[in-house]
Amino acid sequence: MFERLEELEKKYIELSEKVNDPGIISNQNEWRLLMKEHSGLTPVVEKFREYKKVKDAVEDAKNMLEESLDDDFRQLVKDEYAENREGLERIKQELTVLLLPKDPNDDKNVIVEIRGGAGGDEAALFAGDLFRMYSRYAERRRWKTEILSGNDHDLGGFKEVIFMIQGKGAYSRLKYESGVHRVQRIPVTESGGRIHTSTVTVAVLPEAEDVDVEIDMNDVRIDVFRSSGNGGQSVNTTDSAVRVTHAPTGIVISCQDEKSQLKNKDKALKILRAKLYELELEKQNSELSAARKSQVGTGDRSERIRTYNFPQGRVTDHRVGLTLHRLDSILDGDLDEVMDTLITTEQAKKLQEGI
Repeated sequence: MFERLEELEKKYIELSEKVNDPGIISNQNEWRLLMKEHSGLTPVVEKFREYKKVKDAVEDAKNMLEESLDDDFRQLVKDEYAENREGLERIKQELTVLLLPKDPNDDKNVIVEIRGGAGGDEAALFAGDLFRMYSRYAERRRWKTEILSGNDHDLGGFKEVIFMIQGKGAYSRLKYESGVHRVQRIPVTESGGRIHTSTVTVAVLPEAEDVDVEIDMNDVRIDVFRSSGNGGQSVNTTDSAVRVTHAPTGIVISCQDEKSQLKNKDKALKILRAKLYELELEKQNSELSAARKSQVGTGDRSERIRTYNFPQGRVTDHRVGLTLHRLDSILDGDLDEVMDTLITTEQAKKLQEGI
């Protein structure tokens, strides 16, 4: 491991020289890729340098203990030696985790799709609750949320909503949310007070950049139409809504949230690019895709990954057996404990498997 760390530190120094000398970089895209690689190595190299510093302190204390020292000073050195030995093991473990294979999409923005499943009106209402949960989580982390496409339900919530969350590391944390989310509660329309179970599907896709996937516009049909709405000002009087159809895959994306046809087209192409990117990843390496989708559980959209039980104020993530009795705060975006548990479980699994 330490030979590899030495090599990574040398590479980091070389990258530092390159990114600080624009004259040797041929174009902006090359500089961006070098900066991304440099940024990815920074936490590993910084932790390795911390390890070497603490290791030197351990050696110094060890050598001092071999000399003649008065009792008080010897005890002080022994305490420092023990403390640094303990710190050395902790840093070594942190380095091991940092060296685990990274998902290349971890630093990307995400496109999240939420759709009401079984449960009709109640599923649509809960889809709205999940949209708010992720929006509040994004606010807590100072990420930006933008709705790309939405299909409102008459009673509130969404039949489906597609939105983007922009922020460093968004995919690394939100990728675990793909799957079926189950809600158990008494619907507002239920007169008998019976608890109903409904489901909502969530899909999290990494945003695909132009360098990730190139769309041949000859394969794309773009139709424009007048957007629908509930009446009044929400209905456009021009053909600004856009439907994008990708002939080779049959993927169809519709966007009508903006009054500008150009903006709706741009949003639809963003969603299409993300979907094509995921298809390309699956085609290139099905095993890697399966591992990425599984994360901690299978990540399959047919799998029940989490249950939100309102009568008991309980949230249970079935993949890691985590149960928290603070439903309200979680629905208000306090998701870090859930996500941290999923991340550490995945890391432990990789360490055990020797990945």
